[in-house]
Amino acid sequence: MKVKGILPGLGVSIVIAVISQGLARLVPALGAATIAILLGIVGGNTFLKQPQLGRGTKFSESKLLEYSVMLLGATMTVQTIGKIGGWGVAFILCQMTITIVGALWLGKRLGFSQSIRLLMAGGNAVCGSSAIASIAPVIEADEDDKGTVITLVNLMGTVLMLTLPILGTAIFGTSVILKGALIGGTLQSVGQVVAAASMVNQTTVQFATIFKIMRIMMLVVVVLIFGRMHKRAIENELAEDAVVSGNGNGHWLPWYVAGFLILCAINSLVTLPAFVGVTAHTISSWFEIIALAAIGLRLNLINFLKAGKRLALYGLGVGTIQVVSALILITALLRH
Repeated sequence: MKVKGILPGLGVSIVIAVISQGLARLVPALGAATIAILLGIVGGNTFLKQPQLGRGTKFSESKLLEYSVMLLGATMTVQTIGKIGGWGVAFILCQMTITIVGALWLGKRLGFSQSIRLLMAGGNAVCGSSAIASIAPVIEADEDDKGTVITLVNLMGTVLMLTLPILGTAIFGTSVILKGALIGGTLQSVGQVVAAASMVNQTTVQFATIFKIMRIMMLVVVVLIFGRMHKRAIENELAEDAVVSGNGNGHWLPWYVAGFLILCAINSLVTLPAFVGVTAHTISSWFEIIALAAIGLRLNLINFLKAGKRLALYGLGVGTIQVVSALILITALLRH
């Protein structure tokens, strides 16, 4: 049974989430979300490496995280999104463009294949593993390249998740919008964005999520552009027609982003009872912590270490490009 195959990994992720909630009471500054992913990484690379956990952790990482994002829409309003304004949109577009161009350029300088460069660019610019999974079939990436980049993106995202809240507070002080822009405009996955912003405060979570949602909404554009780039590369190399499959299948607005926007619209137009927002936030938080535990469990540090210094340099370089460009753009476009 499909459900039976999911239960072991899902159960382990839930147990780690419960333990993380308990430890967060002892170390509130770190937060349950951060503790969950760290415990997951330790467990997933030591005594919780059983193959039968794979289906459940994959389900937890993807589906629960999607539901978590969707439910956050019930805690936001259009008026909140409006606080970002046109400059916020300009920031996201510039930030994504710089990240993609930088990742493609640096990857070429380091001698990586186009497949790895495109996966790296999309994963960092848009939404981590979800973007990589969407881009991979369009550019016909093999499973080894896909797994390597997912590992690197998640590892670097974890490092940034722990450091950006400190950096943002040091540079932008009490401005929740600017800290939300730094976190939401830079971090790779939705879970990392929420976890990092949670280390600041709940208002920062809202703004960071909005900036992140704006990046996710650009996924379809990135997928189509990368598909064309791949097709053109094949045509140039083989001097024959190449048909890239999947361009029109499943690469439109993710359902959970649409759900987020719908719930946000309802919350903006109708005064919902207070318990609705509280319940949505509670469920969203639990789903997010469980998903982060699963992300940690699935992060293979051995594969990353085997990839060598060149891959580590690539991840560090792209991460540096993202953070530096975000700080410059936020200062130029948003700080006033």
